[in-house]
Amino acid sequence: MNSTPQAEAEQPLARWILSYLRPYRGRVALLAALLAAEIALGALQPWPLKIVIDNVLDNQAHPFPEPARTWLNVMTGGRLLGMLAIVVMGGVLLQVVNQFVSAYAGHVQVDAGQRMVYDLRARLFEHLQALGLHHHITTSTGDAVYRIDVDAYAIENLVMSGVFPLATSFTTLAVMFAILLTRDVTVALLSLATIPFLYLCLRYYVRTLASRTEHVKEIESKLLQRVYEVFSAFRLVKSFAREPYELDRYRRFGQEVMGARIAITWQESLFGAVVGTIAVAGTALVLIVGGSHVLSGRMSVGDLTVVLAYLGAVYGPLSAIAHTTGQLQGALAGARRVRAMFALVPETDERPDAIDPIAIRGDIQFDEVGFDYPDGTRVLHGINFSAKPGEMVALVGLTGAGKTTLVSLIPRFYHATEGRVLVDGVDVRNYRVRPLREKIALVLQDPVLFSGTIADNLRYGRLDATKAEIETAARAAHAHEFISHLPRQYDTAITEAGGGLSGGERQRLSVARAILKDAPILILDEPTSSLDSISEEIVFAALRRLRAGRTTIVIAHRLSTVRDADRILVLDGGRIAAQGRHEELLESNQLYRRMCARLSVGKSLDEPQTVDELIQSARN
Repeated sequence: MNSTPQAEAEQPLARWILSYLRPYRGRVALLAALLAAEIALGALQPWPLKIVIDNVLDNQAHPFPEPARTWLNVMTGGRLLGMLAIVVMGGVLLQVVNQFVSAYAGHVQVDAGQRMVYDLRARLFEHLQALGLHHHITTSTGDAVYRIDVDAYAIENLVMSGVFPLATSFTTLAVMFAILLTRDVTVALLSLATIPFLYLCLRYYVRTLASRTEHVKEIESKLLQRVYEVFSAFRLVKSFAREPYELDRYRRFGQEVMGARIAITWQESLFGAVVGTIAVAGTALVLIVGGSHVLSGRMSVGDLTVVLAYLGAVYGPLSAIAHTTGQLQGALAGARRVRAMFALVPETDERPDAIDPIAIRGDIQFDEVGFDYPDGTRVLHGINFSAKPGEMVALVGLTGAGKTTLVSLIPRFYHATEGRVLVDGVDVRNYRVRPLREKIALVLQDPVLFSGTIADNLRYGRLDATKAEIETAARAAHAHEFISHLPRQYDTAITEAGGGLSGGERQRLSVARAILKDAPILILDEPTSSLDSISEEIVFAALRRLRAGRTTIVIAHRLSTVRDADRILVLDGGRIAAQGRHEELLESNQLYRRMCARLSVGKSLDEPQTVDELIQSARN
């Protein structure tokens, strides 16, 4: 499967399914052979009972034909009880073989189906990761998890619970009907009398079920979204004591989901009852006609038994076709949701001539850069600045000034809609995405840690790092001291988000991870804004080591960060309102003075102050 997800999403459904079947063509061929064997064994199953009824119990009227009669006489000495035992044992052996073939076919079916689900999940997970940051910001995590966890089963339901059962049912129908024709043409034709009624029921059922199934999947996805939303903000829920409120919301939404699912189940049950009623009516009609043939001597009791068995084998597939077609609606709804996700263009779609950023120095330049969000909101206007290796450029501005968006253009989380972002003189859009990001280290305001060991979290910066390199990075980040006091030191397991560690400890691990990555470009989203003064000083000492020789872009929320910068950019409304060093901006830019006053002494931006007071408070 070398085609892109977008190309797959545009394929006809049958071709899309075949693309997942192709790697398992051997298993599919084996499954087809086993299902064919099941059909053949099923065709033989009524005959032992016919032989017992006609040739053993009524031996005088229907003796065994030659050469079976001679062989059985030799084996049993002509005793009917011995013949009965042989025929019954043959029937039992036939049933046992059929059971084992069916069991093995079920194993192969589940094996191939689960492998296809795993492949689809892996590709869907890969594609979701490849989608741009804007998609993940605007789309719920619960919806993505639902598509991977539930909708991915569409491929198995379509193939293993859809295509194969339908193919088996149609083949069984053809075989059994052909055999019925050889036994009694009238009965065979009567067996088809129910097909028009089954077709009308099926047509009505499928038409009404399709939209309902799609609706159920949507609201089930939203229910899962509610769960993720609550547990991701559980500290807030508990701090406001809103557990009963959230439980009530979950129950109300869950009742809607439950009601919709019960309605669909009732519709399926009702449809099954209607199909069963039609099959019973057809069987009764055939039994009346077949019984009259027995009474008139045109058919034996054994023949009628075979006919009724085959009739069940005909109606069974017809009912299965109807039931499976209904089940397919859920699978088709899931497949549409998966293919809709695959239709989204990932950010890692690169130009054919994209290059690897090998041995870059980290020389960053913004050239008349503008940016609009997909909804048309203008965020950045004509941004021009440069940052050289060894320099630290700080970004300051009010909330919504565009600071985070600006730094997000460097690692290509977003693409500039105007102008260019250059790294070492090359537009970042000409670099391959993942190799470019390997050259950039980020330290976020809220450190992100995964469940696992301390070493696993540090090694996330460089997956092939040795234990010695991990410890060296931890020492440089002033993290080794607290790690060495943990129960298992670097092998100590931590929970998701680093529960059990203080904010300063989590941040030092984040800095150590960036040090271990050893990237030429460093982006800091004010990593000390939530720390106390002692922790801040420790983290700052680690960051000073980390910045050495690197190009550093920092989003500054504290005056201590601003004072360390080689150049400060003051953003206002998506534009650079001023730039310079700390002392220069204090003298020349009123917005900067007001921000510094607030950062240093906590005064409101709306509180009037003289220029001298602002400068003095900022310098203090």
